[in-house]
Amino acid sequence: MWKLNWEALGIDWGKVAEVLTYDSHQPMIFNSGLFLFLFLGFSLVYVLLQRKTTARLLFVTMFSYYFYYKSSGVYFYLLGIVTVSDFLLARRMEETDTPWKRKLLVVASLCINLGLLCYFKYTNFFYEMLAPLWNGTFRPLDIFLPVGISFFTFQSLSYTLDVYRKDLKPLDSLLDYAFYVSFFPQLVAGPIVRARDFVPQIRRPLSVSSEMFGRGLFFIVSGLFKKAVISDYISVNFVERIFDNPGLYSGLENLFGIYGYALQIYCDFSGYSDMAIGLALLLGFHFPLNFNSPYKAESVTDFWHRWHISLSTWLRDYLYISLGGNRKGKARTYINLMLTMLLGGLWHGASWNFIVWGGLHGAALALHKFFRNLTGRPKTYHSTGIRRIFAVVLTFHFVCFCWIFFRNATFDASVVMIRQIFTAFHPELFVQLVTGYWQVFALMALGFVLHWCPDSWQNACSRGMTRLPLVAQAMVLIALVYLVIQVKSSDIQPFIYFQF
Repeated sequence: MWKLNWEALGIDWGKVAEVLTYDSHQPMIFNSGLFLFLFLGFSLVYVLLQRKTTARLLFVTMFSYYFYYKSSGVYFYLLGIVTVSDFLLARRMEETDTPWKRKLLVVASLCINLGLLCYFKYTNFFYEMLAPLWNGTFRPLDIFLPVGISFFTFQSLSYTLDVYRKDLKPLDSLLDYAFYVSFFPQLVAGPIVRARDFVPQIRRPLSVSSEMFGRGLFFIVSGLFKKAVISDYISVNFVERIFDNPGLYSGLENLFGIYGYALQIYCDFSGYSDMAIGLALLLGFHFPLNFNSPYKAESVTDFWHRWHISLSTWLRDYLYISLGGNRKGKARTYINLMLTMLLGGLWHGASWNFIVWGGLHGAALALHKFFRNLTGRPKTYHSTGIRRIFAVVLTFHFVCFCWIFFRNATFDASVVMIRQIFTAFHPELFVQLVTGYWQVFALMALGFVLHWCPDSWQNACSRGMTRLPLVAQAMVLIALVYLVIQVKSSDIQPFIYFQF
């Protein structure tokens, strides 16, 4: 009998097993070669299962769990705990009309989801705060933070809360719910997709039009360019150096480091969101837009209508409105805004820096609402001309100031950076700085120009990609991959929001 000689083919199965198992130093992300290779095989099976809905959902769910295993190792079981518990709690909620029982069930869902989130994310933070009470020495506990736990717990919570409010009927199939919670394009860094938007698409006949395919490819290409070309390059070659030792650099260098980080985090996170939206389109699913040119915002309120839209609307619908929103008087409205943003800051990480960041945004939102009420301007009001330019510039610099606290590991480092800007600016170093980092500044200029260009330009590029023949679309993708290879650092840079 003919027998295939694997050794003759030069296949090292030990190496293959090493690549396919979890590596804490190399989590699987969209711009890695391993993901691209696996996605090709995944796509082939996905197409073959086009008309077998249940088998396709099961296959995608299994791949999603493997994807999460490659990101967080054995902690993929947390995803299963959240999925099964919320599915059963939502079903039980539907079966009872007793108000106190429904409330007890939704509290159980909150305790499970927020309990997991608090343990893995905030145990050391609160332990450090409370240690002085018993004169104890703080030694951080060795607690691993599973990638994306903030995203899938919030996504699952939105389902149980919607069922509790009777805005949504619970699913009958555990497989459908597992598919919704674990769908790999948005699993580890969003966008946070609502069940009411996604569930109706699950068992719809699979259909990917040429327009969906073209738009999906455009989102993937633009997201990959933002992340792997602009964000990673300016981060490794400039931004990290400034933030690692702000006291060693002049105020001018610190200022441009902040501008660089503002572009880096936007390109990093919106790049991931774009790739997630693009991958979902290729698989026949629609995700909501998560970023809408946030640095074009003319106020902090407008900024939060454009930045991480899925999180800001989640906080509005399930936290701000639950606290009373604007229904209990002006003073209570401002307090609710502050509480929402303080908790939003804490959602990003267990650090006083994040709380300060959230508090600054909360205060700015309250102040903007106060002046809007004072002047009697409607919510739909938009300034024009020079006033709009001034408002955009002012909002951008306020957001950049807040990024100082968001990015720095300690509050002291943030103070040092601000002090350098106001006491040791040294504008005479500008020419030397630009010539020394001309590649970084060229990419920063390109990034901001693309960001501030009219929306019609992006829409035209998307339409152009859709109209290209398949061969031309493939050539565009190959050209971008080649560009990424030329500019990338030695190690693949993980997405910033993996840590949240």
